[in-house]
Amino acid sequence: MLYQIAYYPIFGYPFILHLGLIALILFLIAVSISTLFKRRVKNHFKIHRLIAAISIVFALVHGILGLLIYLL
Repeated sequence: MLYQIAYYPIFGYPFILHLGLIALILFLIAVSISTLFKRRVKNHFKIHRLIAAISIVFALVHGILGLLIYLL
């Protein structure tokens, strides 16, 4: 079952690859948000923490799917 979910093809690539790319992009956005929006957005740290939390969730799902495929 997990194999079918993780390797479900979306645009020809497995779902787990898309989760990893989304997590990477969100991590890069979270890293760059402090420098890009420091003077423009008043609560840039709040936005940074929100995006970082979302990216951690995506990364955990990506990692859990990747590990459980080979363990089960």
